[in-house]
Amino acid sequence: MAKSKRKKPIRIKKSNQGKLRKSTGTKKGEKVPVSKLRKLAKSKNPKTRKRAQFALNARRWSKKG
Repeated sequence: MAKSKRKKPIRIKKSNQGKLRKSTGTKKGEKVPVSKLRKLAKSKNPKTRKRAQFALNARRWSKKG
């Protein structure tokens, strides 16, 4: 019998949680607009680019099909 593989959820360090939201100026508890994420994905700062691209990719994970 094959074991079923359960994917582990992505865990973001406490120290990094909310940094993207703060850089966009979005209030706590609100979703960051896609337009801002696309703009930040072209940022000069490599960390900001990486966070924005991660957020864009993660938006698709919860959709089924």
